[in-house]
Amino acid sequence: MAAETQPQARKPCLLSKIEGFQEVVTTAVIIPKEDGVISVSEDRTIRVWLKRDSGQYWPSVYHTMPSSCSCMSFNPETRRISVGMDTGSICEFILSEDYNKMTPALTYQAHQGRVTVVLFVLEMEWLLSTGQDRNFTWHCSESGQQLGTYRTAAWVSGLQFDVETRHAFVGDQSGQVTILKLEQDSCSLVTTFKGHTGNVTALCWDPVQRVLFSGSSDHSIIMWDIGGRKGTAIELQGHNEKVQGLCYASHTRQLISCSSDGSIVIWNMDVTRQETPEWLDSDSCQKCEQPFFWNFKQMWDSKKIGLRQHHCRKCGQAVCGKCSSKRSTIPLMGFEFEVRVCDSCHESITDEDRAPTATFHDSKHNIVHMHYEPTTGNLLTSGTDKAVKLWDMTPVVS
Repeated sequence: MAAETQPQARKPCLLSKIEGFQEVVTTAVIIPKEDGVISVSEDRTIRVWLKRDSGQYWPSVYHTMPSSCSCMSFNPETRRISVGMDTGSICEFILSEDYNKMTPALTYQAHQGRVTVVLFVLEMEWLLSTGQDRNFTWHCSESGQQLGTYRTAAWVSGLQFDVETRHAFVGDQSGQVTILKLEQDSCSLVTTFKGHTGNVTALCWDPVQRVLFSGSSDHSIIMWDIGGRKGTAIELQGHNEKVQGLCYASHTRQLISCSSDGSIVIWNMDVTRQETPEWLDSDSCQKCEQPFFWNFKQMWDSKKIGLRQHHCRKCGQAVCGKCSSKRSTIPLMGFEFEVRVCDSCHESITDEDRAPTATFHDSKHNIVHMHYEPTTGNLLTSGTDKAVKLWDMTPVVS
């Protein structure tokens, strides 16, 4: 009798590995409609890699800058590369049609410290940037003139822009996200919100659903419903380390996230998710009414030892350890790992409620940057191993 073959779990397929860097690649992007990659690195190089007949990637452009390259933005329509520098300046280049030559264009003296994020907006002819000097600036990409600046609460590590409303989303090291309304030469503060306990490390904006995703060093991701105007914030807990990158595949409604330990998580966002409850305050367990250890009066009156306070992740009630001895996943609340729940909530959670809404994959290198190209379904990761990996994501993003 023939042995039964088990169906193989779907996972990303490693297509290529690009090596040869002297330092970490801070940013790299896949060139749409080309078998090519553009990279900038702490080793001061800008490189354009094209796939040869051998299947290997070789640099068609190798350019050395005066200082380390901290970030980069690439616009495929104009073939414009905007490179943020360690010195605070931004240097722009135009690539030739065959990607074999790079011509210098403009240089912006944008910041007093290292440039942290740069973003070119073709529709507005603006170049947005943030730096460790805690300034958010925008320049005219035609003249190179600075149009405006805004002082942020802390230095910025995440930046997104919505062309339709001219809103800039700015995530900083204090864990705060700021929304600014940009005009040609001025900006106004729309609102700020904070849901992370660590600094914001990545932002991703979906202009169709009008939701903003933020990733943090606290290992969590929050989905902010900006368009719904109800203040809904959905938490996603599926990483054990700092979230390093976020990309949204709008055609399949899947979120791709990666963390510094090398994990890549694919989240199904085409499900009805629930907000996590606010944690309730109480001086005693809201199940058995035993006093918590700071409730001296009840401890004295009842002659009982005070207990440590915990919280049920499903209902938010303050409970003691005995009344919350169970653990469960709650995927629709974003908890893909087992978390503490009270005994009554544990009984109410069905097997269907525990069905995963995310898949987990190991890139086998500690990721510092990620880029997804929806036209090919390919994902790029760069790591602390000074290597760039290209992945076919179509087995898992479809």
